[in-house]
Amino acid sequence: MEPSVEKITAATVCADFNAINTVLHYTRAAHFIGLWKSELVLIQKYFPDQTVPLLEAGCGAGRVAVGLWHQGYRQITAFDFASELVEQAINLAQEQGITGLTFLPADATQPLTNPPFNHQPYGGALFMFNGLMQIPGRAQRRAALTALHQACRPAAHFIFTTHDREDPADLKEWAKEAARWARGEQNPRLLEFGDRYFSDETGNTFMHLPDRREVLEDLAATHWVHVEDATRNELASETPKVRNFSDNCRFWVAQKSSTPTSPTK
Repeated sequence: MEPSVEKITAATVCADFNAINTVLHYTRAAHFIGLWKSELVLIQKYFPDQTVPLLEAGCGAGRVAVGLWHQGYRQITAFDFASELVEQAINLAQEQGITGLTFLPADATQPLTNPPFNHQPYGGALFMFNGLMQIPGRAQRRAALTALHQACRPAAHFIFTTHDREDPADLKEWAKEAARWARGEQNPRLLEFGDRYFSDETGNTFMHLPDRREVLEDLAATHWVHVEDATRNELASETPKVRNFSDNCRFWVAQKSSTPTSPTK
């Protein structure tokens, strides 16, 4: 009898993010890369009022929140379930003499409407650098979308990113992966088709790569209305530091709806 294989769980991902190499990787990004041009394009477009309280999920070491503070945004509540990263974000803000930012350890799949989440409701939400897709399990990703929806005011916007499973450059590899799943020969630790779990010098990384239909279905199921989407390269020409830090990704913008919606194409 073969030994059972432990599936990837939220605890797995949390431990990976708290690992020293991963903490150093994201801390360096917060200190030396900062806010991406593509991120700022959409944030300024959909959150032109810098006094509106914003909620950032998966804040890591504070790269986005601190970058937005320097752009004039003052009411940002940022959280991450990796406590070591939250500590680095707090340290970064203190080093730069920043006040008014709130960094919290919290789980995006749990309700975000109780203290210490004190700005109720939030005027918008962010989940940058593919953080949503680093939650294992589609049901749990939908739980995070629901929690963010409940924490935001009516008509609030939500910006997040994913990697494209339908990228033409990767279609052959995904066809091979689909064949492995059909034969039951996929990595036994993975939960769903589209999952990846890999290791490099920065540590272990779990990532789910969705297709377009999946994203639209998940938004509709959690009462978010799709507004627009575009790749990072379509939004801005990023610096070499950003391109070396991350592959091209897709930005999604959704808006809070109070009624069920149907997926759009």
